[in-house]
Amino acid sequence: MDLIKIGKHIADCRKTKNITQEQLAEKLNITDRAVSKWERGLSLPNADKMLDLCAILEIDIQELLNGEKIDMKDYKKKMETLLVELSKQDEAKNKKIMANMWITVITVSIFYFAVIELTEYALKEGLLYGIIMSSSTLIYILICLYALKLEVDAGYYECKNCHNQFKASYLIILFAPHVHSIRHLKCPKCGQKTWAKKVMKKDSML
Repeated sequence: MDLIKIGKHIADCRKTKNITQEQLAEKLNITDRAVSKWERGLSLPNADKMLDLCAILEIDIQELLNGEKIDMKDYKKKMETLLVELSKQDEAKNKKIMANMWITVITVSIFYFAVIELTEYALKEGLLYGIIMSSSTLIYILICLYALKLEVDAGYYECKNCHNQFKASYLIILFAPHVHSIRHLKCPKCGQKTWAKKVMKKDSML
């Protein structure tokens, strides 16, 4: 996906509509700095802003993400290319989130158990001992809860029964029985509870 090309197309369409960056930003309820970043190819619009942006510029989402008007003869081919690219980006983003989750869990676990061992060895008991043990345990729990949020944000859970891929809320994931990132969840499609495995991308992005 060519961000420079997409940015130039956004700028060209905006100018065709005689809209300034400030006016476009106001319509989208964002800063003109964000619009400037799009047009310079430094970032893409968030998913929740793409449809509004397309409506204002009177283009469709495929044209936006291809960074050019699409000839109907090439429409199917470009769509297939776009789907593959979006799938790759989605998978790469989710893998990065999961990697950060495991790094967080492993790092904080090593640190926590090292603190526990050192405290046991140096203090054994007393007020300071209790403060260190309770505070380090609280911090450990909070960071583990944050790591769980990273898992929830990354990828999808796949139903073992019907292979539907779906997202689940943080609270559902928090209390679901699990083995590593495989969780016992109710599939919203078939309604069955199965051990849903974590997958990094959907079979079909659109």
